[in-house]
Amino acid sequence: MAKVLLLGASGLVGAELLCLLEQDARVSRIVAPTRRPLASLSKLVNPVGSGIPALVAELDEPIDLFFCCLGTTRKQAGSAAAFREIEFKMVVDSAIAARKLGANHCLLVSANGADPHSRLVYNRTKGEIEQALIAQKWPLLTLVRPSLLVGHRQPPRLVEQLSAPLFKLLPGKWKAIEALDVAKAMQQQAFNSGLGGITVLESNQLAAIARQ
Repeated sequence: MAKVLLLGASGLVGAELLCLLEQDARVSRIVAPTRRPLASLSKLVNPVGSGIPALVAELDEPIDLFFCCLGTTRKQAGSAAAFREIEFKMVVDSAIAARKLGANHCLLVSANGADPHSRLVYNRTKGEIEQALIAQKWPLLTLVRPSLLVGHRQPPRLVEQLSAPLFKLLPGKWKAIEALDVAKAMQQQAFNSGLGGITVLESNQLAAIARQ
């Protein structure tokens, strides 16, 4: 049975994934560090503190799977430096720690349009994260690139609320996707024995996997 490290468990995708993993008989333990306490679950270990990388660094039990669903915006973070700290450094440092704990599969929520050379800060940062994780040489690395996420985010993001009706009409990988579908796809890929090396899943592929 798998022991899981989950970052971003209080977020839109992370919260859905936490519920799925709690119900999954293949999972024995879910370690989910957060800034604020989560609701109690039978498999959940929830270290609480403001420094997520420090909480991860203190872990000493073996981990099999590392899910990273961390995400924010520059507005939420408060500054460009804080955004970079959360979106890049926190993810990369936690991935290093998870690898040292024995995890052999890293599954990351990236973004549609992730590109280290993009002129858009958000897309460029996501692309840089992907490159950093590839450089860590994970035995298995799954990069999921959802389009606009649909779900009950708290607090809601106005831009997403205004954009969702339009994005639901777009074709292919640009179409908006339910956060639950992203979580379902990640859960399925985590236990997909046919994977090898690096797997990149665009938004329309995530939706198709979730429907299986």
